Amino acid sequence: MDAPDPAALLAWYDRHRRHLPWRAPPGKRADPYHVWLSEIMLQQTTVKAVGPYYTKFLARWPDIAALASAPLDDVLKAWAGLGYYARARNLHACAVAVAGLHGGQFPDAEDGLRALPGVGGYTSAAIAAIAFDRRAVAIDGNIERVIARLYAIETALPAAKAEIRARADALLPLRRFGDFTQAMMDLGATICTPKKPACGICPWMGSCAAQARGDAETFPRKAPKVEGKLRRGASFVVRRADDFVLVRTRPSKGLLGGMTEVPSTAWSEAFDEDDALKAAPLKAKWRKLPGAVEHGFTHFPLRQSVYVASVPAKTKAPEGMRWVALAELSGEALPNVFRKVAVHAGLLGAPARRS
Repeated sequence: MDAPDPAALLAWYDRHRRHLPWRAPPGKRADPYHVWLSEIMLQQTTVKAVGPYYTKFLARWPDIAALASAPLDDVLKAWAGLGYYARARNLHACAVAVAGLHGGQFPDAEDGLRALPGVGGYTSAAIAAIAFDRRAVAIDGNIERVIARLYAIETALPAAKAEIRARADALLPLRRFGDFTQAMMDLGATICTPKKPACGICPWMGSCAAQARGDAETFPRKAPKVEGKLRRGASFVVRRADDFVLVRTRPSKGLLGGMTEVPSTAWSEAFDEDDALKAAPLKAKWRKLPGAVEHGFTHFPLRQSVYVASVPAKTKAPEGMRWVALAELSGEALPNVFRKVAVHAGLLGAPARRS
């Protein structure tokens, strides 16, 4: 079996590269701001979901200086619905750092990039390769799958990561590091897909050990996933007679930090529904809605009961909370879990499903 030829992949990429809003045209140098912004957004998120957010961000904050000068709350509001909200806080912190400490210019090597807020090993390598054409090994999920299949790596993830990295490093060409990195990503996204890979049109078909064995779809091997225990809680939707809704801002640290929520209990495995109303934000005639709101976080599933109440127009907001006009609720920095609560309570229409 022949060794994978980087030149063959690059030739395939030159013919079949994806057209993505953050990708520079052939022969043009990539804008580091565009690359960084897209890579942060793409963490744990699909290309299809990121596209509209990326376009919106770039129109509103066309460069690093504009993003750095924006209020964090505005960034969180623009991010709402994209998920994994620590990324938004780190995005803003990174913009401030680049604008204030680096004169608005991104460092052009992995070490300098990795020192920035929210930029880890993969992201620093991707930016170094794609934006600055540095020799760097960037391993995303697509590249991980391609390498695991090429060499039929039997070790299960995450233990296989070191071997996958070493194999990927050995494949790097002598030039066009950015194009090669994006070619690997495109190969995994369009041909070497998780299910039913199109091996017959792969430029590396003759070099793929898993394809030769006939079990490409079984790679990469994965250790059994450990599911977190179900947590439960309750949310309280208070609607004022003049169509204002009670909300508050979550603490800046921790899960969904700095985002907007309707008042809610803590989320706990030991949540007791009989005690839920003890955490209600104010005295009112509460009504529990049928059903529950379910949401999956990275480490645990959540099920929330929803209680609703109506109060007079002049009702004051409890300390630490505020009233927001119902017409403006969709523009708040509501994470998906609380958008689901708002939909369940009839405050918002059902959100579009993401694939």
